Amino acid sequence: VQLQACGGGLMQAGGSLRLSCAASGFTFSIYNMGWFRQAPGKEREFVAAIGRSGGTTLSADSVKGRFTISREDAKNTVYLQMNSLKPEDTAVYYCAADFRPSGLVKVGNSDYDYWGQGTQVTVSS
Repeated sequence: VQLQACGGGLMQAGGSLRLSCAASGFTFSIYNMGWFRQAPGKEREFVAAIGRSGGTTLSADSVKGRFTISREDAKNTVYLQMNSLKPEDTAVYYCAADFRPSGLVKVGNSDYDYWGQGTQVTVSS
């Protein structure tokens, strides 16, 4: 199982970035996927998640209306479109896969089984 996140970078406040996470080694389409982030000195926190059909999404309150999670099963890829970026969005962003068969979209770190290596997002004011 591999999850390869990319798309991070340095952006001014108010700008946009799109993160991508390419998955391999498993049947991507049947698993829920999530994005988390970890800022310096803070614990890793939930950002957004998407169900295996793409029909269900959840977002943290801090990013609602600004970030959108989506998936493209034909490309085994999950995306995080980030708009109206703020300095407080600065963090390492991780994608994760939930291999447990409940079908519910989850928000906890411990609910996810595999993690990508992370991509740095830095937002300057």
